[in-house]
Amino acid sequence: MNNLDWHTIDAAVWRPNRQKLKAVSRPDPIRLQQLIGIDEQKASLIANTERFLHGDSSNHALLWGSRGTGKSSLIKALLNAFAADGLRMLQIDKEELAWLPDILDDLEDRPFKFIIFCDDLSFEEQDVSYKPLKSMLEGGLELPPEHVRIYATSNRRHLMPERQSDNQLSKVVDGEVHYTDSLEDKLALSDRFGLWLSFYPPGWDTYFAMVDSLFSASNLDKQQLHEAARLFAMSRASHNGRTAKQFFQHYQTGL
Repeated sequence: MNNLDWHTIDAAVWRPNRQKLKAVSRPDPIRLQQLIGIDEQKASLIANTERFLHGDSSNHALLWGSRGTGKSSLIKALLNAFAADGLRMLQIDKEELAWLPDILDDLEDRPFKFIIFCDDLSFEEQDVSYKPLKSMLEGGLELPPEHVRIYATSNRRHLMPERQSDNQLSKVVDGEVHYTDSLEDKLALSDRFGLWLSFYPPGWDTYFAMVDSLFSASNLDKQQLHEAARLFAMSRASHNGRTAKQFFQHYQTGL
């Protein structure tokens, strides 16, 4: 499928038109210490990744929650932190999950630990593209590979749309909830991720701390900087890490 030398590269992305993995030549330089306000999530994912690298028990991870809160950045920062320890990463979009079994075959017997990064993962009604992922997470006739873990981000906790009608036929029998088949299928996919990490919008103090970190090399008046950052965030109707970065870039352009 490809002839990548994983001894000389740390990451790759799947190119469906060419049906091959392409080496990442310009990786995101984000570092773990740059991520502010998500200390608990960071510690949990680092610990899980370290266990994975050491060959101990580890889980596939689902990072879910509000947009712009550092889910994707945290996963990318892991590569920069642990590439020297043998961690490798490849990204595949949800539309291309049908290629996942072939990609796993290509990674077989490689002397590295691989994280498959699925960003912004969610599925709509009648969408069956999640089935290769579901099989990989728990295995079918063939056990899932021990040297591969899935780290996915999503705005949805259960990855699929949940509707009130899904619950209407659910019932309680002897104190135990019996879900409908449609709801059971939706829960089954997310349940196969052993580690769930929740991300919520930060408060203003955390947002200002993110801004201060980005402007650490400047001598700007902090009160004026925070006021400008607040007005910028209000114009975006959000004050999260993504907004702080956009404010920094906006300020740098002098607009």
